[in-house]
Amino acid sequence: MKFVLASQSASRRAMLDAAGVPHAAVAAQVDEASAKESLIAGGISPRDLADALAELKALKVSGLVPAALVLGGDSLVALGDGSLLDKPESREQAADHLRRMSGRTHDIYSAAVIAEGGRAVWRHVDRARLHVRPLSETFIAEYLDIEWPAIAGCVGCFRIEGPGVQLFNRTEGSQFTILGMPLLPILDYLRIRGILTS
Repeated sequence: MKFVLASQSASRRAMLDAAGVPHAAVAAQVDEASAKESLIAGGISPRDLADALAELKALKVSGLVPAALVLGGDSLVALGDGSLLDKPESREQAADHLRRMSGRTHDIYSAAVIAEGGRAVWRHVDRARLHVRPLSETFIAEYLDIEWPAIAGCVGCFRIEGPGVQLFNRTEGSQFTILGMPLLPILDYLRIRGILTS
């Protein structure tokens, strides 16, 4: 059976590659912004929002390749004040996001949904906690000199596998969840389904 990642996310692909998971990647052509706006207007929790967006992507691609197992993923950062961060659209917005995160603790939710034949057959949502150290304006400017625009596609404005690790004085939870995908539970399910050897 074929395994498909419903994403072109470099970090999700790298995690699957490093774990030795054979897969194809197909971008999920969904209007994520509209879906997110509608779900937030309905009062959905951050955890359930990540889950719903992961399912939306998995189902969209599963409709194109119904014989495959299709993995949809989503991750989001929920700030301590309850607001959510989207991917920054400009360097200035990235700097604003970093200021809002500075010196505080936030949650990151990473959701994974696997679809088969156009329906969800498995799901998992994990949470990690991010303790962001106080960030000076000088650090923010120097950090963005190095990382912008590479982090434009990163919720929370960081790649923890790179210079983004300097934002934190502590993290709690799985490193894979922080990278954007709850990898170990996914691998368990792939072994159950015979994609990986048990």
